[in-house]
Amino acid sequence: MSAQPRRVAYFTDAYLEVDGVANTARQFEAYARRHRAPFLLLHGGYESEKVSHEDEFVRVELPRGRFGFALDRKHEFDLAFLRHLARAEEIVRQFRPDLLHITGPSDVGILGAFVAHRLKIPLVASWHTNVHQYAERRAIPLLFFLPTCWRQKLARKIRDWSFRATSRFYKIPRVLMAPNRELIELLENSTHKPCFLMTRGVDTERFHPRHREHSANPFTIGYVGRITVEKNVLSLVEIERQLRASGIAGYRFLVVGQGACEDYLRAHLPNSEFPGVLLGEQLARAYAKMDVFLFPSKTDTFGNVVLEAMSSGVPALVSNEGGPQFIVRPGVSGFICGENQEFTDCIQRLIRSPEDLEMMRIEARRQAEGSSWDTVFAACYRAYEVALSATASQGKRLNLKLDAKALAKM
Repeated sequence: MSAQPRRVAYFTDAYLEVDGVANTARQFEAYARRHRAPFLLLHGGYESEKVSHEDEFVRVELPRGRFGFALDRKHEFDLAFLRHLARAEEIVRQFRPDLLHITGPSDVGILGAFVAHRLKIPLVASWHTNVHQYAERRAIPLLFFLPTCWRQKLARKIRDWSFRATSRFYKIPRVLMAPNRELIELLENSTHKPCFLMTRGVDTERFHPRHREHSANPFTIGYVGRITVEKNVLSLVEIERQLRASGIAGYRFLVVGQGACEDYLRAHLPNSEFPGVLLGEQLARAYAKMDVFLFPSKTDTFGNVVLEAMSSGVPALVSNEGGPQFIVRPGVSGFICGENQEFTDCIQRLIRSPEDLEMMRIEARRQAEGSSWDTVFAACYRAYEVALSATASQGKRLNLKLDAKALAKM
């Protein structure tokens, strides 16, 4: 980072919640503090307005009201959040940012877009959540009254409509960021805006194999994240059934998190433990108890939890759709799987081959050690320089797809 880092106003969809967006926001906050970077962080909350001010660092929590709807437990969209517009403008005007960064088309993101437009501040947006895929998967159960073919066709239409609406929102910012190259290409083609790579990091000191307790616990298959349909968690039931049918015994599932599908999994997933949402050292110890990390989500854009598991010395099994497939090195730090049977086969292989499991544990940790948050945010600041250059279109013409390595050469 330069001697005088840019003044950044960061409007995040989540901060108090437990998910990848919130974790990234908290890590960005910590990075700004470590590097004494002027930083305004604004997020939604549940009580009254809260403002903390320390030197050039400001954090603002604006309360969400009742006029909205729940996206999930502890994830809400306040339809009247723009009532904070005048107050947000006042806060931003006092901070005098060089640019404003929003993390998505949430209530906070929409507020940030209005503030940037009205105050004529360059706007940057990052894509963290595949909203269109979430809409498709959540629509399917609601269309139960339709024949299967109609239900699937309508759900695909909902996905397409959602993506078109979301991509229109992402045409507003000057520059975009996304966590994998597949999304970069998708966004550049749909918005005609330059899109740069913004991956995620991991705290390798917190998530460490030293937390592993050597005991007589059965082989542990772990999952961490929201227990919701868009995470494809119902596939855990089918994978467990296939394991039993193959004669495999002596295993258990450790499912960390909460969500609408939790009751179903509790009822249909024998030999399982549900400790709820875990944070900090408790979460680190939970990862370390696992022998393999099973993450079947097809909608995640990156998958922070995959990197946390690998940092804990746990090989990861991920879907061949979505962002996590770009994290795992197949056959080295984990496996990339298609159908449920492939997940089952890989679990069986690791149960039956302790030597392969131990090798993959070492490689998973080694790979995670190269993914620091400092690298992620240093690259982000260098991308800000591109956003603030003469024209963002110049970056597009030069086809600047800036990952951390490319940015380091600037």
